[in-house]
Order: sequence, then structure tokens, then C-alpha cells
Amino acid sequence: MPQGLPNRIRDAFTFQAVIAGMTLIVCILAAALVGREVAARHWLRAEAEAYWRARTTDAAYPPPFGANMQGYFVPSGGGAWDSIVSGDRAVASLLWFKDAPEGFSQRRDTSGVLLVDRREAGTLYLAVSMGLFDRMLALAAGGLIVLTVGTIFIVSWLTYRTSKRMVLPIHQLAVEVGRWNPAGDEDGMPPPLESREGGGREAQALSSALHGLGERIASFVRREREFTRDASHELRTPLTVIRVASDMIAADPSTPPHQQRPLLRIRRASQDMEAVIDALLVLARERGVMPQSEVFEVATVVDEEVEKVRPMFDAKHLGLRVDLQASPRLEAPPRVLGVMLGHLLRNAWAFTEKGEVVVVVAEDRIVVRDTGIGMTHEVLQRVYEPFYRVDPFGQVGKGIGLSIVRRLGTRFGWPVSLDSTPGEGTTVTIKLTRPAG
Repeated sequence: MPQGLPNRIRDAFTFQAVIAGMTLIVCILAAALVGREVAARHWLRAEAEAYWRARTTDAAYPPPFGANMQGYFVPSGGGAWDSIVSGDRAVASLLWFKDAPEGFSQRRDTSGVLLVDRREAGTLYLAVSMGLFDRMLALAAGGLIVLTVGTIFIVSWLTYRTSKRMVLPIHQLAVEVGRWNPAGDEDGMPPPLESREGGGREAQALSSALHGLGERIASFVRREREFTRDASHELRTPLTVIRVASDMIAADPSTPPHQQRPLLRIRRASQDMEAVIDALLVLARERGVMPQSEVFEVATVVDEEVEKVRPMFDAKHLGLRVDLQASPRLEAPPRVLGVMLGHLLRNAWAFTEKGEVVVVVAEDRIVVRDTGIGMTHEVLQRVYEPFYRVDPFGQVGKGIGLSIVRRLGTRFGWPVSLDSTPGEGTTVTIKLTRPAG
């Protein structure tokens, strides 16, 4: 069962236990090897002193000789050497020892220590074999390793159980917070953790605090939606009156020509406001409640939006054309795509002084390309911020168009990307990721 934090705690304790165990084994082995050497030297020195004391009373006293120790005595002046055993084995061993320096040294024929003790009576060679000691040491080291591995396993298991019981509430809280979308609905709010033994007051305090924060954020989101919805509905009626009145005055033959220009501006402003209100109404809906969808031709919506803004482009002597490369169909609210495209066309009109704006309709995307002033990298980093404007005094608008376009695209699965080069123009792409069959 994956539990990130408990596993990391367990791994940390296991690593510490392994390091401690390996350090203990190395220290014990080092101490054993040093002790092996010290014990062998003390043994040889004690046997040599015992031999010399015995020889003072008995000149024929033989040097010690056994399974783990061999002794040879060579008289001064090169007389016959003494040993309990004789034959090829004794001769071979003595040949190995005779060239050894006085004092302690390592045996050359096998694992062990050699003592060469020269006195007036002669030279005593004592050699001890450490094979048995080494086997005992190997058995002790093996047992120690098994004991250490078992201890590490038990400590790791106990640590995992303890850490899991202590950290699991925090882990559960982290999982819930990771799934929580603060901008979403109340259903996405992290629920308070259930009380559990060993959970700790800290986890309960964090859970309560986060749940309270979630309730406040949900209240703010709900209040924002209600305000946006109510304000949009209230603004729609006066805007309708303004639009109808301006249309009637513009259609009246008695209206002087010099008043047609202000009337056109009024009509454009009312259309812009209606587009913004439509977008706000869509964004104010609960995420689980989508506007009424229908299957529609993308080219039809594009043509409608282009015709709405064409008078603005003609007045500015800008080119505006549609490059229809495909005829995709979507199952979605057509008004949403219209609002997005309308904002992009008005932005292109506002920041383009010469050249043209091209709307490309492909199978899976809509591209709006202009030959305007373009944007720097710094501006691109902030262009989607609400109310941010490149030139706050030089252009019309409130700086929320691209923010609304991006939010609508995210809401309906039509991601918006923007590419721009200063002095050359800007290209905005709406990716149509959900075409209708």
C-alpha cells in the first residue's frame, strides 16, 4: 500500500540501522583481528618464558610442539637442533623459520605468528597457527551478521508500524488537499478527518483549519457567482433598451448624418457589453451545469462574428478575411465560441494599424493572425491577467478580453495559445479538442 511519508520514514530508519549494523560489524571484526594478534603474541611470549625457565634446570627440556604450536631450539654455535618431532615436516618448518628476524613476525608457510627469541644458549623458534582461531572468528562474524540483519528487519518493521500510525492522518489529509480544487464547487472541499487513535491533535487541527478555509473559499466563490449572475441579468435589460433605441435612431431618415458616427459607436459598445455579459453568464454557472449545447458548423459562427466587426475594420481601412481550410462541427454552446472569437477579433482590430487580420478555420483549430504591434516576452507573461493592458491610455477596452477567452476555453476544453513577435503581429490559436462526429 503506497504511503509516501511513512515509507520515507521507514527507509530512513532502515538506512540508519544498516549503517549502524555495518559499522558495528566492522568495529567488531577490527577488534577481533587486533585481539587475535595480541593474544598470539602473549601466548608465544608466555610459552617462551616457560621454556627458558625449564631449560635452566633441564638442558634437554624439549620446546613445545602441538597441533597449534611448533617449537624448535637451535643451540649456539650451530649444534643439533631440538624438537619433539623430527623428519621432513620438522625440517621443512625449520627452513621457513631460520631466516626470520628476531622478535615477532608473520609465518610464511601458513596463517599465524612466529617468535624468534635468541639468547646465550641458543635460538628458540616458536610458531603458532591461527587457523582454529580464524574459523571461530568467521563463525562469530557470521552469527553477528545474521543477528544484525534480524535486528534491522525488526526495527524497520516496528518503525514502519509506528510511523504509519502517526503519519497516516497527515498523509490522508495531504491526499484530500491534493484533490481539492479551491476554485471548484463545495463538493470538492476536503472533508474533516475522522478521529482515530494515534492520529494526534496536530492532524485534527490541520484538518479543521483546512476545512474552515475551504468553507470560506466556497462561500466567496458562491458569492462571486451569484453577484456575477445577478449583475449580468440586471445589465442585460438596459443594454437591450440602448441597442434597440440606437438602431431606431440610426434607421430614422430624419437623423442628421453627423450623428450616425456617435450612434455607430453606441451600437458597437452595446454589442461589446452584450458579449461580455454573455461570457460572464456562462462563467457564473456552476461547473456541473453547462449551457445548452447543439451541433453547429464552426464556419457559421466565424462568419457571424466576422460580419459583426467588419464595419470597424472598414472604418480603419484594415483587411479582414476568412481562410476556410476545413468545415469542422462542434457539439457545444455556439454562443461561447462566438464570444471567444469576438474578443479576439476586437483585440486584433485594436492593436493593428495596417495590414490585415486573417481568421483560419482548420479541422481542429481556429487561428486569428494579425499584423499588429505584437507583444514582448514580458507582456506575454501577463497578457491573461484580468485588467492588464499593454497601453492603458492608448487603446479602448478594460483589459479583461483575453482573460475571459482563456477561462471560457478552459471551461469548454478549447485551450488557447498565443504567439507574438514585437513589430510583426500576434497569432492566437483556439484548439478544438472536442469536434462532433
